[in-house]
Amino acid sequence: MQTSLPPSSSSHAKPEMKEHCSHQADCLKMIQLILDGEATEQQLARLKANLVSCQPCIQMYHLEKEVKELLTKRIEKKCCPDQLVERIKTKILTFS
Repeated sequence: MQTSLPPSSSSHAKPEMKEHCSHQADCLKMIQLILDGEATEQQLARLKANLVSCQPCIQMYHLEKEVKELLTKRIEKKCCPDQLVERIKTKILTFS
């Protein structure tokens, strides 16, 4: 699944930019799905169409993308001790 938006086509005239978004919470959810690589093609297309004309959503997309990139770079991956892994597996199996 794609994690970033494809470049927009320059062959179309650009619509006037909106300065307010009436569905920003929904857009944020879609942006997060896209950046996490979990969005459907329909969600990706819908957000891409929205980003052509919605300044708040464009800014939110870039901010979320930058935050995700910074967090990814800052997170230190450490191995978990084998004993801890086994205890967790055992507890999971006892709940099944």
